[in-house]
Amino acid sequence: MTGATRRLTTAQALIAFLARQYTACDGVNHRLIAATWGIFGHGNVAGIGQALLETGPEAMPFHQGRNEQAMVHAAVGYARQSGRLSAHAVTTSIGPGATNLVTGAALATVNHLPVLLLPGDTFATRPADPVLQQLEVPYAGDVSVNDCLRPVSRYFDRVARPEALIPAALNAMGVLADPANTGAVTLALPQDVQAEAYDWPEEFFRERVWPVRSTAVDACELSLAARELAAARRPLIVVGGGVRHARAQGELDALARSTGIPVASTQAGKGALDHDHPQDVGGIGHTGTAAADELARTADVVLGVGTRWTDFTTASATLFAGPDVRFVNLNIRPADAHKMGGRQLVGDARAGLAALHEALKGHRVPAEYEAECARLKGAWERRVDAAYTPASDAARPTQAQVLGALDTLVTGDDILINAAGSLPGDLHQLWRTRSRDQYHVEYGYSCMGYEIPAAVGVALAAPGRPVWALVGDGTYLMNPTEIVTAVQENIPIKVVILQNHGYASIGGLSDAVGGERFGTAYRYRGSAGAYDGAPLPVDLAANAASLGMRVRRAETVRDLREALAWARSADVPTCVYVETETPDTVSGPPPSQAWWDVPVAETATRRSAVTAREEYERHVTARRRHL
Repeated sequence: MTGATRRLTTAQALIAFLARQYTACDGVNHRLIAATWGIFGHGNVAGIGQALLETGPEAMPFHQGRNEQAMVHAAVGYARQSGRLSAHAVTTSIGPGATNLVTGAALATVNHLPVLLLPGDTFATRPADPVLQQLEVPYAGDVSVNDCLRPVSRYFDRVARPEALIPAALNAMGVLADPANTGAVTLALPQDVQAEAYDWPEEFFRERVWPVRSTAVDACELSLAARELAAARRPLIVVGGGVRHARAQGELDALARSTGIPVASTQAGKGALDHDHPQDVGGIGHTGTAAADELARTADVVLGVGTRWTDFTTASATLFAGPDVRFVNLNIRPADAHKMGGRQLVGDARAGLAALHEALKGHRVPAEYEAECARLKGAWERRVDAAYTPASDAARPTQAQVLGALDTLVTGDDILINAAGSLPGDLHQLWRTRSRDQYHVEYGYSCMGYEIPAAVGVALAAPGRPVWALVGDGTYLMNPTEIVTAVQENIPIKVVILQNHGYASIGGLSDAVGGERFGTAYRYRGSAGAYDGAPLPVDLAANAASLGMRVRRAETVRDLREALAWARSADVPTCVYVETETPDTVSGPPPSQAWWDVPVAETATRRSAVTAREEYERHVTARRRHL
């Protein structure tokens, strides 16, 4: 090999390479791989583990995890809070450590968030077969459990020789930094190759900057889209996570204010406009507001910006009911831009919205339509007030009233994290966002157990800001382990545990589809063998305390307000535990404003399922394909 070289193991070379990678956006460079998470076993302790030790924490900071899936969630939380300009790596041993990455990888890829996965792999040289934790595949000697990561990764490579790391690492960085193609990236590392020495070219370790480009939309496509929007009488903008990823909130604000077009948001897009923005009408779809959903039903042109048009957003293709409704889709990914039979605007959300703003200069929606939007928005705000307001400070709070208590306390500095259960629906309908990054609900994969580790990652990316992980008891039991990490690193996350003794969201859905809440309650078995006995004596507050958190219990609304204020001011990891009251029609959140397709048994003997099927068939007739 000609030129200067450096003799390092493959693992040492990889860590040295990662420490010199940067993204560039708006003239500012950002560390691409800002830290590495790890749990060590025989598949990575002598390779990546030794390399991290040798490289040192200044070049590559290290975070010790407790669960492999949770480490990915923490890395994803960090990447989202960093605007996808900076990411974390996650290293595991072979076997169960590696397969535990799959769920987190799927979540990252679904949400277009970058994370670098470095699982150990079985020996490339095969000195003995099988080795510990090797899954033997009789028909393919080169398959390992890491191949499970292929379908959930944007890029996958197995580095079977030291020199193969050079193209693999460069390709990996290119995908991580690509706004249209980012997600989980996996480099499977056989444990013998990790420890093998090689003479690496010094050029491999030079500082590299990967530009994050703002791709302009096609001028012809822009002209046609602007003409369509200008001709609309009842236009609606639907914003998804792409607006936040592209840092396009300012351009969205300018377009909405100048044209008067109302703006509805998906779970990923909520917060792109503050809740009191005159054009913001709240969440859309099955968990949306009455204002947004009513405007969607009567819209004639819908501009989708950075949205994938999931079933929750479209109410399983029943929401946009206008007979001649047309769609214009601004999206950096062509695969998403062509959905809903829409006119395509392929490009960056920020560049595209700025261009639309310029093309629609002087245009404004009809005055009567603007007045209607304001009336619907005002009516919904009054419903939020009703859901947030308790009958008495001495009462046990409902889940909505927990949000109401938090609503009175937070500022734009606070960040709220949630992912699963009934909370995403309540938050999408009710939460009043106060800043562009306050609302952090992972609903692309809606993964139970995401919230606490993600809060750790978010707090690392936003030091000094109050970070809240809102979890139900079901979610808490799935993945509380990174509380230990927060305690170890003194990361002052605030965990709010809402105890409702089971899977409340799925229990409600089970009721609606004729399942009679089967298998959804956390209770002892009753006399007939069903889970309908007394609630289980599980003390989650004591559990959180045993993991090192400082905990306060809240039995009443008054207790809750005091506990939340205490947690917000704390500079150590804290937990507020509250047993919630089952909501009634007055104190609970408003019912769903749009349908969601969950198939119901076509034939059944129980009356609940028969009735649910009748209701299902009534709704399903409204489904349509937008072509």
